[in-house]
Amino acid sequence: MWLQVSLLCLFYLSVPSQSQAQQRASLYRSNDPTGQCHYTFTVASPDETSCPGGSAKPEIDGVLSRLTLLEALVSRLIAGVDGGAASEAGNEEGLREAYSQVTGEKNQLQQDKERLNRQVRELQKRLEELSREAEDLRSKPCLQTHTSEGAQRENRPASDPAYDSGNGAYQEMKAEVTEVPASHLIPDGNHNLTGCGEVLSVGDPVLHRKADSITGKYGVWLQDPEPQGPYYSNKTVWRIDAVGKDVRQLFAYEDMEQFSRGFPMKVLVLPEPVESTGATLYQGSLYYQRRRSRTLIRYDLASETLATRAELPHAGFHGQHPYSWGGYTDIDLAADEQGLWAIYSTSKAKGAIVISQLDPKSLEVKKSWETNIRKNTVANAFVACGRLYTVSSYTAPNTTINYMFDTATGESKAISVPFKNKYRYNSMVDYNHAQRKLYAWDNFHMITYDVRLGRAS
Repeated sequence: MWLQVSLLCLFYLSVPSQSQAQQRASLYRSNDPTGQCHYTFTVASPDETSCPGGSAKPEIDGVLSRLTLLEALVSRLIAGVDGGAASEAGNEEGLREAYSQVTGEKNQLQQDKERLNRQVRELQKRLEELSREAEDLRSKPCLQTHTSEGAQRENRPASDPAYDSGNGAYQEMKAEVTEVPASHLIPDGNHNLTGCGEVLSVGDPVLHRKADSITGKYGVWLQDPEPQGPYYSNKTVWRIDAVGKDVRQLFAYEDMEQFSRGFPMKVLVLPEPVESTGATLYQGSLYYQRRRSRTLIRYDLASETLATRAELPHAGFHGQHPYSWGGYTDIDLAADEQGLWAIYSTSKAKGAIVISQLDPKSLEVKKSWETNIRKNTVANAFVACGRLYTVSSYTAPNTTINYMFDTATGESKAISVPFKNKYRYNSMVDYNHAQRKLYAWDNFHMITYDVRLGRAS
């Protein structure tokens, strides 16, 4: 509106004032040709020297038209300014609302993040607590104070950490059980006693893993019944694939589950090549025969070094006195409740089995016994509670443990304890006295058998 007023002011200023018009105006009086008196009022134009003719009304109409047009333009301009301000105000309000919404969502996300972080910290803390509890349970099994609880313990799997003969609680439980009359323990004569007696029965084979290459047709796999040092435990599983000319790899698995899945935690390279399937584990060391010799090796698992090297006097080797299945099984090392043993033959014994008790540190022979069992007529052998046991066949699906030699009496006898070769080529049998199990390697298959022993003598 201010523009319209300014234009009107300019218009009126452009018209000459009344006083100026009077200064330039003149009045004339004269007679016309008829004799009548005429008065003439004349005003001189400030711009024009002569009249163009016509009336002044069209000019005024033009000015008014132009003013109307200007007024319309001014109105439209003012309306546009007001509309733009309103639009800008609306946009600003929308931006404020959007910013407020985004800010709220950001704050909510921050709160959610903090809450999730707290939950993660709590879960990590709980996981650490559970790990500590599990470790405590592994190192401190529950004491068994009642006979019924002791009986329940006998039903636990051998992989149970409490099933460790070196554990004080377990020894206490054993003493408590042995005080119970045998008639209450074995009403039908089929229950396993905790004492160290003769083998009464061998359970069905339980498969733990099958080898996936030709090098696994036969080999050695064991758990240490008396592990030493902080690095490995009685849960650690050890394996050697014995097929090949230069067998040196010793695979270590964290436990039976990882062994079954085929995930070794470590692979050790032995300093000397291994001969056949006669190796054994005892008190933190691997004992084995060096390839093509009668030399025995003690390999310390903790330091991963060769600890002792010694010859087994007069022992046949590399096919001179093997088991019936062959495989250069001339020297078979074993461990039981009484220590470390060597099962072999000599030229003097003419192929009959000789069993010697060895010093675990020096590998010197402490005492030897010559049996009347021909080594090449039996498939395999193991020692349990100071007694030598032989397996009749390595291929028959249903065979027997056919001979037993007692080192305490120096006498042998024929026995017939059923034994199954489920996979028809059993090349390794070894006894674990801590778990009361036989470990075997039957035609690519690594298996165990539960063993029941009779009354302690």
